[in-house]
Amino acid sequence: MPFVSPLRLEAGCCAIRPWSAGDKAALLRHADNRRIWLNLRDVFPHPYTAAAADAWLSEVATHHLLTSFAIEVDGEAVGGIGLQPGVDVHRLSAEIGYWLGEGVWGRGIATAALRTITPWAFAELDLERIWAGVFATNPASMRVLEKSGYVREGVLRRAVIKDGQVLDQVVYAATRPA
Repeated sequence: MPFVSPLRLEAGCCAIRPWSAGDKAALLRHADNRRIWLNLRDVFPHPYTAAAADAWLSEVATHHLLTSFAIEVDGEAVGGIGLQPGVDVHRLSAEIGYWLGEGVWGRGIATAALRTITPWAFAELDLERIWAGVFATNPASMRVLEKSGYVREGVLRRAVIKDGQVLDQVVYAATRPA
């Protein structure tokens, strides 16, 4: 049975809420962008097709644990933010990731979303640590993490390959407040 939630987190310039089937057009409008794809894992498709949007919206509708969210501005989903909970000895940690449509870059939206979802995730998912891996070619995302209270923990040298290029990955983390 799919997880149903009235969750809506207000974050000032944006809101964080579950994805819905009605987000398809906005998802296609904002996600189909090579500049976004270059900073995300290959599981995020490019080009971002209607079939990809349908598959994503169907997948998140079946999640039993709410961990994938739309970032909404002015009533429209303009990006996404989500957590991947760890397993086994990593069960008190989760990886966080986010993306925004290029048309809303530079407005503090990603920072507001991250600052809002982080305390929610610590409380609701009972986490001790939330971490993010950022391609070394993405200083804007590193700045978002730093402005949101995440600490740079280190660099994984030559750890990822994106678009045929081997890159370093910079690791950031936030821990549960004492």
